[in-house]
Amino acid sequence: MSGSASSPVDKRDIVTLESVTKRFPGIVANDDIDLSIRPGEVHVLLGENGAGKSTLIGMLSGLQQPDEGRILVDGKPTQITSPRNALALGIGTVFQHMMLVPTLTVAENLLLGGPWWQTPKTEELAARVAEITSSLGITLKLSAKVSELSLGEQQQVEILRAMLRNSRLLILDESTSMLTPKGIDELGALMRRLVGQGLAVVFITHKLKEAVAFGDRISVLKLGKKVGEIPPERLRSLGEQEIIAEIVELMFGTQGADPEAATHPDHTASFAGAAPLLQVKDLAVAQTENAPGLSSISFDIRPGEILGIAGIDGNGQKQLAEALAGQRAVAGGSIWVDRTAIETLSVGARREIGLRYLTDDRLGEGTVGTFPVSINFFLKQVGAAPFWRNGVEQRGEIDARAAQLAREYDVRTPSLKTPVGRLSGGNIQKVLLARELAEGAKVVIFNKPTYGLDLANTLASRQRIRDTAARGLAVLLISTDLEELLSMCDRIAVIADGALVGTVDNVDDARTKVGRLMIGLAA
Repeated sequence: MSGSASSPVDKRDIVTLESVTKRFPGIVANDDIDLSIRPGEVHVLLGENGAGKSTLIGMLSGLQQPDEGRILVDGKPTQITSPRNALALGIGTVFQHMMLVPTLTVAENLLLGGPWWQTPKTEELAARVAEITSSLGITLKLSAKVSELSLGEQQQVEILRAMLRNSRLLILDESTSMLTPKGIDELGALMRRLVGQGLAVVFITHKLKEAVAFGDRISVLKLGKKVGEIPPERLRSLGEQEIIAEIVELMFGTQGADPEAATHPDHTASFAGAAPLLQVKDLAVAQTENAPGLSSISFDIRPGEILGIAGIDGNGQKQLAEALAGQRAVAGGSIWVDRTAIETLSVGARREIGLRYLTDDRLGEGTVGTFPVSINFFLKQVGAAPFWRNGVEQRGEIDARAAQLAREYDVRTPSLKTPVGRLSGGNIQKVLLARELAEGAKVVIFNKPTYGLDLANTLASRQRIRDTAARGLAVLLISTDLEELLSMCDRIAVIADGALVGTVDNVDDARTKVGRLMIGLAA
């Protein structure tokens, strides 16, 4: 597309960006970007972390203003001055990081931000929510507190809230990251229904297959610039692999096959005949009002083996991870790490024995955003030698080891004193990996380890997990991305309603068997 601001505006556009530039100190986040968003189209936006997608979304949602260029709404130059103003213009955004109030209920969060005089009655709200959730194939209790929901369920609330505002343009930022393949297909079908009614959808994803499957138009950002666009007529003329090859060329400047293609892992990496490093037998966790319990969960993992946990988010994955890590009380059963029973031990004691847990909530649970990178490396060792002595912080020891970990795990930060919350999602994940995979790890639980990461960091994180297993550690990989599990795991277990309903060896027919288990059919 032309970079000229004098180019004629297509009257079909809901929103047009003309030569839009946005600068921050030391960086040009968006550089002379042209973009047309039309009704009746799913416009996919691709790009790695730092490509400028978040800044562009911020301007469309009223959080930021362009320094140069202009934004047109319905062909008219418009200043989008605030999120409320964006909503009034018909622009609804579902952000990658949750914008919900955890202490409020689902219903209360759905009503936040709307004029008090337009607040629907409870019955009306329930009816509208039921209509949307049935089309999405999800179930949410309006009375549930958001803090008791999984990240995937919280994301579903975000989508509902945007859709309840009658948006003409719906921006979905990584909205499939927490969904199962079935949920992704349902969201894709929903997007088709929305654009069929004349809405516009901007769909941000890192998954190339989703871009090809759902996109009517694909734009690629790189280092703040728009480096290319594949319009509808060209998308229709190309096959899937041709489109993916073109996208990879735009994003990375290299030709190649689909970098997300699933390849079966090398089963020879498993230590055949070795005693399991992790054994779980008849594990049970009590059910709460808004969270499923666990019943009779049993599995084991050998050294060098990766066991995947698949299932629709909210079926007990979070409870399983937290019960194993010691963050949730166990109601029954046993957990053994290297022949040591740990179900009654504290989080710290389990860590000392060699159990490590990487949460899916990097910012809220995994790190303290205002603390420097250096301290976040050692959050689970506060008070312990050699980094603390007699309660006194040993700054030299901390800084030296933090610098070493930053080098080993390629943590890109301006300084070790930089608050970790200022880093990209990929670099925050590297901090967690460095912390949990350091000395003494035997069993590692990864909960949605690539959620929200760009393609390069996703591939790097997956390789780090493979390397972890190759070192002889036992790995439990919880993910709602079936492609990820198929490319990584030796076996895949499926969880539904707090129970493991089957385990599948990752051989040629694994996809079919896992899929049948996930939708409630026998493998």
